[in-house]
Amino acid sequence: MSTPNTANRALSGADKAKKTRLIDALELDTRLLGMIGAFILVAVVFNVLTDGRFLTPRNVFNLTIQTASVAIMATGMVFVIVTRHIDLSVGALLATCSAVMAMMQTAWLPQFLGLPLGHPLIPWLAIGAGILTGGLIGAFQGYLAGYLLIPAFIVTLGGLLVWRNVAWYLTNGQTIGPLDQTFQMFGGINGTMGEFWSWVVGIVATLAALAALWSKRRDKLRHDFPVKPLWAEMALGAIIAGAILGLITVLNSYQVPAARLQREFAARGETMPDGFTAAYGLPISVLLLIVVAIVMTVVARRTALGRYIFATGGNPQAAELSGINTRLLTVKVFAIMGALCAISAVVASARLTNHSNDIGTLDELRVIAAAVIGGTALAGGIGTIYGAILGALIMQSLQSGMAMVGVDAPLQNIVVGSVLVLAVLIDIIYRRRTGKG
Repeated sequence: MSTPNTANRALSGADKAKKTRLIDALELDTRLLGMIGAFILVAVVFNVLTDGRFLTPRNVFNLTIQTASVAIMATGMVFVIVTRHIDLSVGALLATCSAVMAMMQTAWLPQFLGLPLGHPLIPWLAIGAGILTGGLIGAFQGYLAGYLLIPAFIVTLGGLLVWRNVAWYLTNGQTIGPLDQTFQMFGGINGTMGEFWSWVVGIVATLAALAALWSKRRDKLRHDFPVKPLWAEMALGAIIAGAILGLITVLNSYQVPAARLQREFAARGETMPDGFTAAYGLPISVLLLIVVAIVMTVVARRTALGRYIFATGGNPQAAELSGINTRLLTVKVFAIMGALCAISAVVASARLTNHSNDIGTLDELRVIAAAVIGGTALAGGIGTIYGAILGALIMQSLQSGMAMVGVDAPLQNIVVGSVLVLAVLIDIIYRRRTGKG
């Protein structure tokens, strides 16, 4: 004879099973939902503590451009950690790439190629040199870890010291600037798309996201795989569209100050019309982050390289026995990481409008934290690009919110460090209970 407690436990178990079946049917990523919930909680709490200033268009704009540099590197750190390595040199490597690009613009190209300052080729040649530098240094560190079997922790710890000081010697310890005006457009406030083109990008991105959802569903149906209910697909599409267009709406709500508009009109020898206004719109640095995220996601999910990376991280011995050249793969992964450090250097130095000696300081910790908070398993084999970007956004939101509230810098670092440890603990508990990883 069953007791009321037994019946209640049975009912509770049935409810949990039903909820689990619903989550499985909708293919919901519970960890992603948790991160989104954490971000919303952080945003709401700081918005209350700052009397509504945290979620203003101006602060959202600043938050996006502050996140871009770390988020770009975090996408590469996903590949590094997935393959069971670590890269402690990313901040120092960013500084070296920044120094190379700054010297190319202000000294080397004008002196050795005779290109005058402001020449249209200068920023692009500098960016190319920076990416080449980052890729080669990354590949060298990958060679040391992959072929000479020096632990990546040691290789990149040494790189942290080496490349930071290489950057110092390249610039003789001086701040180099101002950088080329075209180059500065990749930094954020000095390079935005304006209201019209931001809407164009937003609409195109929305249509592309919806098309990708439909294509994925059609492929599953073609191969007789289970699919989500149509209403769930439509709800997910509405959420994605709302998020993209909502962000564009907020960014387009941030107006360019009238004084700046007057200066721009005066520089062109024109008079600003009465009542004229203009929005900043989508920063070019954020657009660059979106492009990097798309490319890295395609590499991870649609290419042999991506499959090799996750296979190696899941079981290195099995991957090697199956014919994957894991040593060369390590070189490729670190080369990608180096190139992304160079792209982040473009964003970071362009935002500052110059190269400074302390650029990228502690970025290695922020990048690793973003990847781990975003769900990348330190044991290898598991990680997502979008998770790392969301992790970077959460980290930056915490730091920006605390700065707006007036929290001292040491206490900010204490909080961020504690959040990192807590995130790893939650990840361990989550994987233990779900059997994932």
